[in-house]
Amino acid sequence: MNTRLPTWPPGKSSATSAPVPAPAPAASAAHDDGAAPAPWILQDPASQALLKTMGQVAASEAGVLILGDSGADKEMVARHIHRLSPRRHGPFVAVNCGALSEALINAELFGHESGALTGAFGNLPGRFEDAHGGTLLLDEIDDLPLHIQSKLVRVLQDKAVTRIGASQRTPANVRVLAASSAPLHTKVAARRFREDLYYLLDVVTLTVLPLRQRPADILPLARHFIASYCQRMRYAPMALSQDAQRKLLEHDWPGNSRELENVIHRSLLLTQGMHIGAGDLHIASSQGEPDPVPTREAEHGAQAAAAELALGEALDSLCDVHAEGLEQHVLGALLLKAWQRNRGNQVQTARQLGISRSVVRARLQRLGQVPGEAAPPSFPSSPEIP
Repeated sequence: MNTRLPTWPPGKSSATSAPVPAPAPAASAAHDDGAAPAPWILQDPASQALLKTMGQVAASEAGVLILGDSGADKEMVARHIHRLSPRRHGPFVAVNCGALSEALINAELFGHESGALTGAFGNLPGRFEDAHGGTLLLDEIDDLPLHIQSKLVRVLQDKAVTRIGASQRTPANVRVLAASSAPLHTKVAARRFREDLYYLLDVVTLTVLPLRQRPADILPLARHFIASYCQRMRYAPMALSQDAQRKLLEHDWPGNSRELENVIHRSLLLTQGMHIGAGDLHIASSQGEPDPVPTREAEHGAQAAAAELALGEALDSLCDVHAEGLEQHVLGALLLKAWQRNRGNQVQTARQLGISRSVVRARLQRLGQVPGEAAPPSFPSSPEIP
């Protein structure tokens, strides 16, 4: 999910260290283009109380520390704070600090100049520059090395970064949100996290409860994942049966929302029909029992669904490339592929394509794959016997 976002606004100079104007007040920013924040899909009372607190802190520039188990919607909370804030028309950039090696994290966050590192053949803005004018989420902030924490303190105070190998500072007007699966004060006490950085980041603490403690969020999240994956895979809208809903509510979800998303994605690949039943939900037992072994029919269904998705993407690309003659191109490619997969057997090719062998042979001749048959010899007609 951590995709590289373009810098905002484009064309900002990296050669100046002039201060960046503060964002407009919330009242004026809320009317920039009339866009309303995306709806908050979580419905549990705990999530609604969290939403109220988010609304109170979103308009400020205060540091917010989001605590919660792995996979427990911390990034969703950060994105919603961004959407509620005056910065919502700027970019939102998320960085998983725990996924970056210590050797790369400096360049990833702060950028580098050409030649500053081995293999650095061009200037590269860091994530702070990418998030200029918007919000930067530093997930798993407690995994940052101490020397990077020290540099981060300076960046937060000065609102500017220095790329590796650069002599000038680059403005970085960014609101930083931090997320962690463990309380940072314990890391501070153990001298594994800088105290000054802790106080900059933890002005307000938001705690996201595990999904098992937010049962009213399970079905809204499941429907959200179904709609998202159906749109992504170009499926017709699908719904959960009553038995499937009960099965989802009975599970305690040790992997939180990430586990729920995995279950929904897999179920959509294996389900035949317009409804997801309880039998389509392959949920690992809370006692550590392995998942049921999928049947041959289920494996075939998953393979067919993946093939249909790949076919749709391929046809999209072909439509972009071919302005005319697309049908003949596709039919010819399909015939040749089926003929090759059937080892040149025209009878089996015809059976798989649902056409006659004579049509298969005629098309192969047109494509120059088999020689044309010679015309039958003509014989003079026999004289009539009187």
